[in-house]
Amino acid sequence: MTSDSTAAASPFADIRRLLTEMPGPDGDALAAIRARDAQLTKPPGALGRLEEFVEWLGAWQGKARPTLDRPMVCVFAGSHGVVARGVSAFPAAVNRQMLDNFAAGGAAINQLCAAYGLGFRVFDLAVDLPTGDICSGPALDEKGCVATMAFGMEAVAAGTDCLAVGEMGIGNTTVAAAIYAALYGGEAEHWVGRGTGLDAAGLARKAEAVRLALDTHRDHLGDPLAVLARLGGREIAAMAGAILAARLQRVPVVLDGYVATAAAAVLHAADAHALDHCLAGHRSAEGAHGEVLERLGLTPVLSLDMRLGEASGAALALGLLKGALACHRDMATFEQAGVSGKSAG
Repeated sequence: MTSDSTAAASPFADIRRLLTEMPGPDGDALAAIRARDAQLTKPPGALGRLEEFVEWLGAWQGKARPTLDRPMVCVFAGSHGVVARGVSAFPAAVNRQMLDNFAAGGAAINQLCAAYGLGFRVFDLAVDLPTGDICSGPALDEKGCVATMAFGMEAVAAGTDCLAVGEMGIGNTTVAAAIYAALYGGEAEHWVGRGTGLDAAGLARKAEAVRLALDTHRDHLGDPLAVLARLGGREIAAMAGAILAARLQRVPVVLDGYVATAAAAVLHAADAHALDHCLAGHRSAEGAHGEVLERLGLTPVLSLDMRLGEASGAALALGLLKGALACHRDMATFEQAGVSGKSAG
């Protein structure tokens, strides 16, 4: 069997094909947005990055008048076998308990979505069935990984004009750290952080788990999608699927923190343009998130020392995007307001 036919037979073949079909930004929409911005009652560039956010929205939506009528926050929840190694300050039982909390409207993300008028959806990715322990075997097989990515693609199936992706899963900062170490190299200690509040001994166990995982899978880490399957988790695979599906449907994406960015990093490693439609909602206080964002070429909207997850930083950024869009959409032009424009000389 040839290498080409082997690749075609891989469960990842369809994902690789979709990566070749990603649309680019709409240049006409971008030009129209810039033309309107030049007419608004403010000096050029006076709203700073708020102006860039509107351009980004419209270019990827393909709309001269971008919208945020149906913004959607999706939280993907998963469970990890590596938790049994003491890598988290909280037990795996918290996964189910937090899903109940989301459903009851008691989590931080519920309050943020209500405050900013954001849609909210939770994807339960078999939280009662942990993935394999990455220190001794793969988290998922390739077929399971692809199926989970396909499930994540449903995040845009109901229709949305901007998608925020986040996660919830005890132990998932460990698997995110393992993904980063596999993609970028370096010592395990560089990538691990305190997560939900680990003490020094827990942090050492976490770094050791990452080292063991990398050693266990060292012969399979040249392919970013194999990294995702072997070291990731269901919520990370589903977020990768959601990000890719959003691109194919011209839906801009706001990324949450350290774990959500791991899903994005896999896609970026597979195709350097895979995240062109993405905005980093915030710079997390967890681990080396800032360094990862630099590697991905993403400048975060916010930096508030947050490390909660559950799309909280992305939701806050969506609130800011709403403000940016309101200014662009509803401000008067110089002509409408009877305000003199900039002097010619």
